[in-house]
Amino acid sequence: MKHIWKKEDVCMIESRQNKQIKTWIKLKNKKYREQYDRFLVYGKHLIDKAREAGALIEIITDNPDKEGTLIASELMKELQQTESYIDEIGVCKSVNKPLESDAVLVLDDVQDPDNVGALIRSAVAFGFDHIILSIGSADMYNEKVIRASRGAIFDSYIERKPPREAISQLKEKGYQVIAADAHQKGYLTKKHKIVLILGNEGHGISEQLIPLVDQFITINTRTVESLNVSIAGAIIMRDWSLL
Repeated sequence: MKHIWKKEDVCMIESRQNKQIKTWIKLKNKKYREQYDRFLVYGKHLIDKAREAGALIEIITDNPDKEGTLIASELMKELQQTESYIDEIGVCKSVNKPLESDAVLVLDDVQDPDNVGALIRSAVAFGFDHIILSIGSADMYNEKVIRASRGAIFDSYIERKPPREAISQLKEKGYQVIAADAHQKGYLTKKHKIVLILGNEGHGISEQLIPLVDQFITINTRTVESLNVSIAGAIIMRDWSLL
């Protein structure tokens, strides 16, 4: 960790031409997050989660009373990605250790970062510790995803890959593949090793994945045709955890 600055020992980065500043600003962009294998988290809670996971590289702040690399407030403003100003930003590396889980969540082109983050949080809450994101799904290191997950990205194994092959391999290992569909009829009846597929917000599950599905699951509603994907996913994952 960097130096803990004291008021009588203030030394800060003030130039936007500073090499570190340039890199940190680039991390707001997915292209550079992938290039540098680095991402940003905002606020003490997420910084603490990153530290616990061994992902935290350093802290950036414009508050001389807080731990981290001190930078000018104007530079800190340029790093903001939230509506509320945050004076602690963590620079993190990917620490994504493979693990096996009896429950796997597959997000098939779920594009809204808030939905992806909320689903990662629910997945960790209900035992779906292995998550597969399709190439068309929101980036797991998008600031909105991280914030909506409340740091659950640090508590799960998340892969980003085409899901068809991954699901086929899981089926060979005895996993039952289920999918949420508002227009099908089906219910969880037994606790199997499970792969849950949740599809795109507007178009549902890709046609190429449908032949892999063993059972479709419906959530009965009263006056609405369907639920938001993050709500539907949370309900199904909870129901599975209670079987």
